[in-house]
Amino acid sequence: MILPEPKERRAREALAALGLDDHVTGLELLTGGVVNTVWMVHRANADDLVLKTTDDTPEDLYEVEAEGLDALRDHGLRTPRVLGVGGGGLALEALTPRVPAEPEFWEHAGRAVAALHGVHGDRFGWPHDGWLGVLPQRNHWHDDGHVFFAEQRLLRYVGEPKAEAVLTSRDRAALERLCVRLPDIVPTAPPVLTHGDLWHNNVVAAPDGEPVFIDPAVSWMWAEVDLSMMFCADKSPARFFDAYREVRPLDSRWRERMPVLFLREVLSTLAHEGSRWSLDYLRTVLRPFMTS
Repeated sequence: MILPEPKERRAREALAALGLDDHVTGLELLTGGVVNTVWMVHRANADDLVLKTTDDTPEDLYEVEAEGLDALRDHGLRTPRVLGVGGGGLALEALTPRVPAEPEFWEHAGRAVAALHGVHGDRFGWPHDGWLGVLPQRNHWHDDGHVFFAEQRLLRYVGEPKAEAVLTSRDRAALERLCVRLPDIVPTAPPVLTHGDLWHNNVVAAPDGEPVFIDPAVSWMWAEVDLSMMFCADKSPARFFDAYREVRPLDSRWRERMPVLFLREVLSTLAHEGSRWSLDYLRTVLRPFMTS
């Protein structure tokens, strides 16, 4: 593969800033990065590592990600070890992941996430704002989960330029009506430690077959917001949910809530891309809240 010169130069500068540029024998550009450029860094006298860089890194993007990985790991979820952060890059343990094809993999992942959701917090939020993609994830503390989710996970995206450009006044009014009705749709639940961006591509299999969780956007939030990402994005691995419910039972109507809780991701995507699919999905979920 021919490496793009500016991106490779940026990667080598980040490695130098982290003091990890000794004995580098090559950089291999990996696939799958949406916001980041991801590299496998091969080294002669040390283990390979993974390096993440991006063209326009928000000031604390990688520091926040590293903190999130450590927080999840500290509470029992397997994440790649952070080897260095700063200088426009994030260096991580290289796990040489393989495709998680076996059903048992998703069972292990479901139990791991259920255990994580057993870690309870006192309030909704996080000590500081984070990032979901390259837009801030608002994490201001709140005692009420419904208000927190409405204000900081849904309505906060309405004013972003790409969302504002495609949302009509009717869309916004319907979203506001949904937010008012949230206590009727989502049962009261405690704040738990959540991964925050729990879709299939952020769960990889390590060489030993165990699930490893990457690219978090952590906060104390409802457990079902994590589940909505796994349930609604692309495909739904049934074994994941079966195993999750063995550890942490869900009520009979949990599936009905998934599209509403997934609106956090839909609105984030709309604010990042202004994409047609996210607008169509949003309007489908908001249809019962639209006025003629």
